[in-house]
Formats: sequence, C-alpha cells, structure tokens
Amino acid sequence: MPPPAAPVATAHVKAVRGFNRFYTQRIGVLDPYLGSELSLTEVRVLYELAHRDQPTATELGRDLALDAGYLSRILRRFESRGWLARVPSPADARQSLLQLTEAGHTAFAPLQQKSRDEASALLAPLPAPVRDKLIGAMATVQQLLDAPKSGATRTIVLRDPRPGDLGWVVMQHGEIYAREYGFTAEFESLVAGIAAGYIENFDPAWEKGWIAEIDGERVGSVFAVRRSATVAQLRLLILTPGARGHGLGARLTDECIAFARDKGYRKMVLWTQSNLLAARAIYKSRGFTLVKSEPGKAFGQQLVSETWELKL
Repeated sequence: MPPPAAPVATAHVKAVRGFNRFYTQRIGVLDPYLGSELSLTEVRVLYELAHRDQPTATELGRDLALDAGYLSRILRRFESRGWLARVPSPADARQSLLQLTEAGHTAFAPLQQKSRDEASALLAPLPAPVRDKLIGAMATVQQLLDAPKSGATRTIVLRDPRPGDLGWVVMQHGEIYAREYGFTAEFESLVAGIAAGYIENFDPAWEKGWIAEIDGERVGSVFAVRRSATVAQLRLLILTPGARGHGLGARLTDECIAFARDKGYRKMVLWTQSNLLAARAIYKSRGFTLVKSEPGKAFGQQLVSETWELKL
C-alpha cells in the first residue's frame, strides 16, 4: 500500500507555478504556436496522427486527456482541410481509424521542423555538460510526475558500491544535512573521513556496503564496518528525500543487521543524533537500545549525540 500523501507546502505550489510561467514563456507557448494559425492542442493532435498507426478518436482523447467533443471539433476541422481520412475499424464498426492524408503530412512537416529548430536554439547556448544536466532534470520531472499517474512499479535495487559511489554518499550527507538540519561543512568533512577510511581499510570478509537505487538512480546507502572481532558498526545510512516512503531505510538497516549476524558478530553499534527522528524510529523498531547520550555543540548546532547497540 502506498504511503499517505503529505500535505503540499504553499512554497512548493508557488515554485511549480513560477516554473510553469518561466518555461511556457521560454518555449513560446504564449505566442502563436510555431508561427502557425493552429493552437498548441491542434498541433499536438496533428503530431499524434503523424506518428501513430491509425489510432481511433477514443485512443487519442484518452492519451491526450482531451474532451471528446473538443477533439471531435478539431478532427472535423482537419477533415475539412483535407488533412484527415477515416477508415472503418475492422474490429469495431462503431469506431473509425484515423490517418493523415498526404496533404496532412505536408501541413505537419514544417511545423515539426520548426519545433526541432526551436528546441535546438534553446539548447545551443548551453555548454555540452549543462545540456546533459538539463535533459537529465527533464527526465526526472517526467518520471516523478508520471509514475503516480501510470501506477508503474518502480525498480528498487540494493547493490554493492562501485567507484564514485562513496563520493556520492559524502555529497548527499553534506547537502541533505545542511538543508534539513542546518549542519555546517564540518559534518561533510566528518563523513568524508569515514568514507575514506572505509575505502582504505575495507575488509570484504567482514565488511559490506549497500547502495540503493530506484529506476537506476542512486537514492541511499548503508555500510557495515568492523569495529572488533565481535562488534560491527552501522554507518552512513542516508536516503534522498524523493526515496522516502518506500521502506528503504528499514530495508537497508535490515541488510546491515543480517550481514553482521551472518558473519558471527555479537553486537552492532551505531552513532546518531537525537533529532534524527526517522532514523531513530528504525533503529528502535529493530531492537537497538540507546546506551549513551551526550549533549554538546557540533556542526554549528546544539545537539545530543547518541550511541545505540543491538545484541545479535
């Protein structure tokens, strides 16, 4: 069952609306679309007709989320211009298969080329790495907004760390803890030291790390590190905000505990802060107990550091 939807912050609504105003202005949607007399919706219908193999009006209306009456009027206008032909559907006599005529393709071709030229002009001033970043961001927006609508199952994978992953782990700790808790770069430095020590002293017989991915994108991590012959330490548990709500924090923790038990460790320890409520709830639900608390100032904040233990 999916987690309940969180209330939408007013600031987030303003941000989306602001981006919509910016982007629609940049791509010229507010002007006559592609310099033609057609509306944006009409060009979109024309595009679908040019790129589909004889769709029905029902299919177009469903996929484009268009009112049936509105779509019918657009199709009639296309027919009146000689752009559209209808063929009876062999599967359903009540439906007609739609296809662009030669005149329809001739009308659409310059619009398609102009759209390509405008997209190229939008990207041309950007350096190649920035273009890649922009395209990746667009793909992320589409993926995140389309998944709840389509009900698509997301692919979640826990894998071994690869070169570059520890740098990503350090970056996520630095960015997320600064944004959500106000931690200074001192915390990122601490995490960088832990990551460097893990790489330099890694013992595959007694230690293991996990990188969590959703649809091929890194979203989390955790590491089991050898403290002594009988004690393992859980370190560097992190989840990106977009990955929360999938139970990944608990799953990563469970993997760490199972590994420690399998290796014959007698105890697992971890160090955290009292204000990290979500993480503390996971630890407590897995049987960890708080054994030490120490107030003090660290990372630019007044904090209470905690040590938790789990007998394996």
